[in-house]
Amino acid sequence: MAEIGKDIDKAKAILEKGELVAIPTETVYGLAGNALNQDAVAKIFAVKSRPSFDPLILHTSDLERIHEFVSDIPEPLEKLALAFCPGPLTLLLPKKSLVPDLVTSGLETVAVRVPDHPLTQALLASLSFPLAAPSANPFGYISPTKASHVNDQLGKKIEYILDGGDCQVGVESTIVGMEGDEVIVYRLGGLDLRSIESIVGKVEVMAHSSSDPKSPGMLKSHYAPRKPLILGDLDKLVPVYRSKGENIGVLAFRSVYPELLGQFQIQLSPSGDLTEAAKNLFAAMRALDSMDVSVILSEEVPDVGLGKAINDRLRRAAAQEIEE
Repeated sequence: MAEIGKDIDKAKAILEKGELVAIPTETVYGLAGNALNQDAVAKIFAVKSRPSFDPLILHTSDLERIHEFVSDIPEPLEKLALAFCPGPLTLLLPKKSLVPDLVTSGLETVAVRVPDHPLTQALLASLSFPLAAPSANPFGYISPTKASHVNDQLGKKIEYILDGGDCQVGVESTIVGMEGDEVIVYRLGGLDLRSIESIVGKVEVMAHSSSDPKSPGMLKSHYAPRKPLILGDLDKLVPVYRSKGENIGVLAFRSVYPELLGQFQIQLSPSGDLTEAAKNLFAAMRALDSMDVSVILSEEVPDVGLGKAINDRLRRAAAQEIEE
């Protein structure tokens, strides 16, 4: 298994050799490699078993360095960057030629962000190159929010995991770009729409893509456990599946079902706090997926603020297959 530690110099040395390390961010853990080294980028796709049509996010240490990799930042997106970077915001921008096509899946735009985590900030500031860093999990599976999650999934394939503790946001970054004069949200995430619209006004939210996505994280089926996940009204689903005699796990927002054993049901937030629910989402899905259950039953949370991003992940976790 991989070594887990807080040694930034060790992580830097591995990355400078063209190898991969896992890094913490405020959203989820990323599988990182030199974004300007095509061999390193190819290793990311191989380790994750990720299709090459799904582009990667480029991570750098500060806003000024973003200009090294993109040819333009439209004024509305620059306003968002000034307001929310570092943080769970990714910008989709026209790329400069030094960014390999493998990073962008041949697109003329690149997704870039400045993560808000002190260890990764220090690592990025020490490097002469940006990092390509999708979530550190096998493609399509639940994103990791702890170093141990990464080790369980990819520990045999990478040398080092930089341990930054539990991720504080718990869902991926919000991806924002522009089409003409219109601001588009390509992926809902840890920065909610109300915050974005307070800066740039009303935005359009793009539906997820079934293939050839314009930005990372748009595939219909994603973030999914191995066990089937059924999304609906838990008050109806629980008795139906119990009557079938199935071993069920329940992932609820606040509800508790006394007829079920406690270890087979997880509340995302007993107090109804959507920020807490987002932070707990992937860890809860992972915990139920590891239990002796045949199906996971879940429900949507209130569809406001971070609830929109949570529901997006739940809907995609419940999708049955990836269309190609």
